[in-house]
Amino acid sequence: KESIFNILQHSNKIQFEFKNSIVLDLFSGSGSFGLECLSRDAKKIFFFEKNLEAFTILKKNLNTLNIQSANAIATNEDVALIQNNKLFNQTKPNLIFLDPPFKMKNIDNIINNLKKIINKKNVLVIHTNSENNIENKELNVIEERIYGVSKIYFAKLNLP
Repeated sequence: KESIFNILQHSNKIQFEFKNSIVLDLFSGSGSFGLECLSRDAKKIFFFEKNLEAFTILKKNLNTLNIQSANAIATNEDVALIQNNKLFNQTKPNLIFLDPPFKMKNIDNIINNLKKIINKKNVLVIHTNSENNIENKELNVIEERIYGVSKIYFAKLNLP
């Protein structure tokens, strides 16, 4: 994960500023990505984790670290419903971290669902199996890295 943060902050193509950012952490697991963003002065993290066991660990981590609801909202709502979520009527994320299970094949559907809540300036970080190729015509891949069996896409959406 450290490589992801280094690329986000130091790549000439991205140069993401964490301070006061709003982050959407999809398939968040224990929440390590979002929690690291908070440690880098992100303003708010939206955690989405459907797996009950992982969600329980995520909630425990938020409680253990005494993270207030003003800074983090965790839900076990299905990511497929994200475009209907009222959380994003007023607050739009600047950074979206998408880390679905490696076996998941419908990543393009999730990207399409995100179009309703983000704009073309938002940065998407997509962590997938190195054998998966994301071929969404609305995705502008800025950088792509392979680490063993993992592939990381850094992208923005091609929106009007």
